[in-house]
Amino acid sequence: MKIIHCADLHLDSKMESNLDREKAVERKSELFDTFCRMAEYAKLNEVKVIIIAGDLFDTSKNMQLRVKRRVLSVIRDTPDTDFLYIKGNHDSEDFLEGEDLPENLKLFSREGRSYEYANVLITGKDYKKGMTEKDWSEFCAKLKNDPEKINILVLHEQEGKSFGKEGSVNMSVFKDLNIDYLALGHIHSYKCHKLDKRGVYCYSGCLEGRGFDECGDKGFVLLETEEDQKTGGRLRHSFVPFAKRRIHDLRLKLDGGYSREDIEELISEKIKDIPETDMVKLTFSGEVEEDTDIDIEFLQKKFGEGFYFMKMCDETKLKLSYEDYENDISLKGEFIRLVKGKRMREEDKREIILMGLRALSDREIDIWR
Repeated sequence: MKIIHCADLHLDSKMESNLDREKAVERKSELFDTFCRMAEYAKLNEVKVIIIAGDLFDTSKNMQLRVKRRVLSVIRDTPDTDFLYIKGNHDSEDFLEGEDLPENLKLFSREGRSYEYANVLITGKDYKKGMTEKDWSEFCAKLKNDPEKINILVLHEQEGKSFGKEGSVNMSVFKDLNIDYLALGHIHSYKCHKLDKRGVYCYSGCLEGRGFDECGDKGFVLLETEEDQKTGGRLRHSFVPFAKRRIHDLRLKLDGGYSREDIEELISEKIKDIPETDMVKLTFSGEVEEDTDIDIEFLQKKFGEGFYFMKMCDETKLKLSYEDYENDISLKGEFIRLVKGKRMREEDKREIILMGLRALSDREIDIWR
């Protein structure tokens, strides 16, 4: 038996944080297309269950009726696969009310509900804000996991040392409960760790990255059951990269003086292995000499045409020695002499002088960034 574990699709997200309106609309469409491709993957690979561990949509405010009904249509057109869906912290409680739901869409509740497939028991609980340690202990006490079966628990929570804060839960509360696989949502990157001697807890991450805080491979986890005479069944899992585009957040640290040609060569080397279909953010950092030529507008235009989207940021600071300007008959020199005459700690004077020199330099720089 094959099972897909996915989460945090955030369909109908605005996608306008970095993209212009045209590309934002295109990316919204790509998010939905990836959901459709996953359903088609399930058909072709005889996947029995797709677990959606919360946040199918982004917010009820952004959700369009036509998109919601298209999602239900995709589920209805995949009749041999059950879609087991728990509500996450972004999902509206009533967004499915009044809709004709497909028979193969299985919902859960805040109290918890279970579905059984041969020797596999899948239990899920909708997200509920403010769950305490006592609440979780009471929930776990009601679990009816059969040690002879494969037991999967589905939650939209994030691991933490404490309970309740921003949906956090201490994973220790789930130990020794015969859980083979704890399918989690809420964290947008794939991560898998040992839960106890028997099971693991796993974040599938999101299907598609939406911004530069969601970099790297995105996709779902494929679970496969195997017969085992000792335990009644085994569960193998593997991450399947599935996103249409990969997002990269790169940093290029500089130190010293660089010509425009130097900068272009460094950029070319940094991005040489990135596919043109991807989205890239490149941030310059470090301390540079005054004659370093970082023309963001020119560089972004030159290199950005090679990608679906590219953004460049300059966070460099000028490498300055205020002693070089101390005796100048200039605004810089007058500023240095003025600060040096103040009664304050020498380290404070130096910091103020360097900050002032950066502000007074010919090169524009946002010193508060």
